[in-house]
Amino acid sequence: MYERQHFINGKVTDGTSGRFGPIFNPSTGKQQGRVALATKGEVETAIAAAADAFPAWSATSVVKRARIVQNLVHVLYARKDELAEALAREHGKVFSDAQGDVQRGLEVAEFAQGIPHLIKGEFSDNVSTGIDMYSMRKPLGVVAGITPFNFPAMIPLWMSCMAIACGNSYVLKPSEKDPSVPMLIADCWREAGLPDGVFNVVNGDKEAVDTVCTDPRVKAVSFVGSTPIAQYVYATATANGKRCQAMGGAKNHMVIMPDADLDQVADALIGAAYGSAGERCMAISVAVCVGDDVADRLVAMLKPRVEGLKIGHCMDPEAELGPLVTADHMAKVSGYLDLAEQEGATIVVDGRGFKNTQEGFEDGYYLGGSLYDNVTADMRSYREEIFGPTLQVMRVKNFDEAVELPSIHEFGNGTSIYTRDGDAARAYVNRVEVGMVGVNVPIPVPLAFHTFGGWKSSAFGDINQHGMEGVRFYTKTKTVTSRWPTGIRAGAEFVIPTLNS
Repeated sequence: MYERQHFINGKVTDGTSGRFGPIFNPSTGKQQGRVALATKGEVETAIAAAADAFPAWSATSVVKRARIVQNLVHVLYARKDELAEALAREHGKVFSDAQGDVQRGLEVAEFAQGIPHLIKGEFSDNVSTGIDMYSMRKPLGVVAGITPFNFPAMIPLWMSCMAIACGNSYVLKPSEKDPSVPMLIADCWREAGLPDGVFNVVNGDKEAVDTVCTDPRVKAVSFVGSTPIAQYVYATATANGKRCQAMGGAKNHMVIMPDADLDQVADALIGAAYGSAGERCMAISVAVCVGDDVADRLVAMLKPRVEGLKIGHCMDPEAELGPLVTADHMAKVSGYLDLAEQEGATIVVDGRGFKNTQEGFEDGYYLGGSLYDNVTADMRSYREEIFGPTLQVMRVKNFDEAVELPSIHEFGNGTSIYTRDGDAARAYVNRVEVGMVGVNVPIPVPLAFHTFGGWKSSAFGDINQHGMEGVRFYTKTKTVTSRWPTGIRAGAEFVIPTLNS
């Protein structure tokens, strides 16, 4: 039984609250550790450390900041498997998927190495006689991240690498379900040479979240999690004068046109719907088939593949997906599957009865893959995010109906279309009301140099994550108008300067 504490001002700091949360191994169903839950005062100590570190860090040359991020990249590559194993044992995703979690975060660190170029302002020479004008991007100060259980490496790295490269100091409040990887990331920053206090980790629950969202020293908050909590964080943070980006839930649709290559579609759906046991905000959870013939053929192709999914413990090299993160979450997903059945969906494959027979792993939080057909838009199981290893199949008559389904849905995170028709693909990309779109790509997660963010109830705030949007979120613009005296006095001027001056 191990303990995870906090990381404040460059060192591991024991909690003083006396409150702890359990850390389970989802593969076995047994508690393997506990995590300290911070008090308001402990979060304030971390914020104070970040505030003290900010002046020196923000004054550090942008080239030196880039080199420390570069050092971090090397450290992360060297320790990638260590992070992935710790992640797998606390989250439950299989080791290869955990490696991908670390890798996608690492790619944002690689992008952030380019901060000397990314943070450049603009310059206009002689905008008026003898007057130059230029802009600079300046760091905000102390910024904070509140991150979810499903990507305990990727999302803390997405946030912290951009924030720190831009010259901010940082406080991370990760999920208490899998806290080991964020603590390892703190150690990686330290190994990379980051000064004490620039990166801090406070483990906790709502008390920690509320402190981060209300403390006046925190200038910006970035959040990823469920929509209800995203709404709460956004409302609380902005009411307290902070910049906020809060990414919420999803219900991602894949539209399958009659001309699509169904072998390719089936391959795409198996990975996109069931990978990481469906615990991805970009998982495809709805297959929208244009025409009954497409649906009949696709369901027939998917059925044996879903039944044959290899499910096992997180370190099983043969497993394609592992357990869900907690017993409560497993029960929640099972409840949605019960609901879909009650609402009249056709059960093609039922994963509720799956039992892992691997010795020592019989009590893990496992569900088999489920496949439901004839799902309709009025079903609650369709309207809400399930976040588990299930795929819902919907049938529509034509392209216009296929565009409408994701466009009118409450969530607008990601969507894909599979087709050989360039006109249909182009029309879909332009018409669908969703923030991230894939064309013959199952999970349209943008790479680090583009921006990540959904629409509607999938995102709150008007600046997205990573890419140039990350630079904009973690900086503020200062514009300077400059004139140096030439020895000629022009006299007092009482009108606002114009382009004719």
